[in-house]
Amino acid sequence: MTRHLLPLLSLFLITLEPGAAWGDDSTQTAKALAGRLSSAQMGESYVRLMMAVKARPGSPGGALQLQIKQRRTPARADILYQVLWPKERKGEAVLLHQNAGSAPAVMVYLPPNDPRKLSPGQGGESLFGGDLTYQDAIENFFDWGNQGLAGSESVNGIDCVIVESKPGGADHSIYGSVRSWIDTRRLVPLRVEKYFPSGRLARRIDTTRVATDDEGRPIPADLSVHATGDDSETDLNGSRIRHDITYSDSDFTVAAMKKLSPPQSGSR
Repeated sequence: MTRHLLPLLSLFLITLEPGAAWGDDSTQTAKALAGRLSSAQMGESYVRLMMAVKARPGSPGGALQLQIKQRRTPARADILYQVLWPKERKGEAVLLHQNAGSAPAVMVYLPPNDPRKLSPGQGGESLFGGDLTYQDAIENFFDWGNQGLAGSESVNGIDCVIVESKPGGADHSIYGSVRSWIDTRRLVPLRVEKYFPSGRLARRIDTTRVATDDEGRPIPADLSVHATGDDSETDLNGSRIRHDITYSDSDFTVAAMKKLSPPQSGSR
């Protein structure tokens, strides 16, 4: 499962006041932890996964097999999502690009129509009819300007530190804050809650399975996503991830949206 698609299940909560367990160094602790999580997202990868949308009003629903090509650096992110299956939706694609300090750019391809560019205000719309948005698919909130600790909780018997991320002046997001429950031993987010600027919960992402990737690191492999106000659920089940990839700019173009071949190992 990709590292930018974050995380967990639920359960018994032991809430502390913000910073209660961390003293005066809580801000630096949060920044250091967020920095490690942000760095873990950098690099290039190829992912195949199943996305199952359950009972979302007005969406096609059902299951999709996706391939995801991703390239991230501190300065920019490029991600191409493509539908491999079922046959009737094969070839649908979403191309995402974001420069540091800028809002995401989104291109959508629904064959046989031409790819179209969405407006900056459409970043909060649904990705393939599920409970994740285009913004969720690309933003790296661990790199936001404001990071703090919001206490600690036990999630399914695992002690977690809660990191609260808020956009800084140069950050662009539909969200006002994000809280992440981090298993610090494995450096894996087990739960993520995203809040609108009004403070209302927008969606929760639960990690239902942690696995080891092709480089031997623990990662969220299966996720369950619930958007507030919708009687729906989106499950993401990772089946394959590779990091032996080197992409070029041509892999993240309108022309590339129409090509479904997986990448070759090594450089191109």
